[in-house]
Amino acid sequence: MHFGQLERRAFISLLGGAAAYQTSAHAQPSIKLPTIGFIGSGSASTQGQAVARFPLRLRELGWVEGRTVAIEYRWAEGRNERAAQIAAEFVRLKADIIVTVGTPATAAAKQATSVIPIICLVVSDPVGSGFVASLSRPGGNITGLSNQAADIATKRLELLRDIVPNLRRLAIMANIGNPVVLQEMHEVQAAAGTLGLVASPSQIRQTQDIETAIEALKGRAEALYVCTDGLTISNRVRVNTFALVARLPTIHGNRDSFEGGGLMSYGANVADLFARGADLVDKVLRGTKPADIPVELPTKFDLVVNLITAKALGLDVPPTLLARADEVIE
Repeated sequence: MHFGQLERRAFISLLGGAAAYQTSAHAQPSIKLPTIGFIGSGSASTQGQAVARFPLRLRELGWVEGRTVAIEYRWAEGRNERAAQIAAEFVRLKADIIVTVGTPATAAAKQATSVIPIICLVVSDPVGSGFVASLSRPGGNITGLSNQAADIATKRLELLRDIVPNLRRLAIMANIGNPVVLQEMHEVQAAAGTLGLVASPSQIRQTQDIETAIEALKGRAEALYVCTDGLTISNRVRVNTFALVARLPTIHGNRDSFEGGGLMSYGANVADLFARGADLVDKVLRGTKPADIPVELPTKFDLVVNLITAKALGLDVPPTLLARADEVIE
């Protein structure tokens, strides 16, 4: 992605927010302006470019950061306990809106407040997770955007099989500390069964588990499906590097978790979700209650293929698949 001057400025502000949190996590921000507390699931370095779409879209809607609205960025780095600490901090600071990325951050914010409006982004199952009563009528202080679509697990496995035609044994890397990831793992296992694949879980809970989990897959799997959450995004280079050493082709849920040697990704365009999240924040800032704002579904999906990794693994990517790709890395 090529960023213009505004986008670079937004991205730099995100990095600055992360640095400020490292050095002064409990600093009291000025709340004279309407204040948005932003809880990222990963880190500024892994999600910053996509998240930069959020303040840019707010600017287009008339909310200029530092002039008409304040945004406080915090990063959970894939740790649920950190998300809970950040959510509690934003409640203490009396933020006007809390924006959350991912299910654990949203759960932490929901636990921290039933009053402050919460806009959740990149959440797989907001109804099943208990965040909203229904997509059309959220009913509480939470609304937002889901990143899930019907049969997406099957679509990812079909794409993976197009590149790995003799695929029979699939491993599924899942952070079992995230309930929604467990749900995705079960969906992948069911999809694998319909496609005649044998799927086995590769469970992780923390960064230290990644290398051991992938090492254990040598000779037992021919490809790796990586369930996306804050832990795997924050450690995307580690995951993809170890998988490449183990000669395991990987498929990921979005572009953010793809870097560092992944073979391919297919999923909702996360930057688009952040931009649309700004539209929901705008509605709340102008007086609409979250209970009256329907949860939105993804409308833009991206397929990204890494030909460098394919070549390193000795895989041929069919021209028909390349023609369908939104981005090809070569």
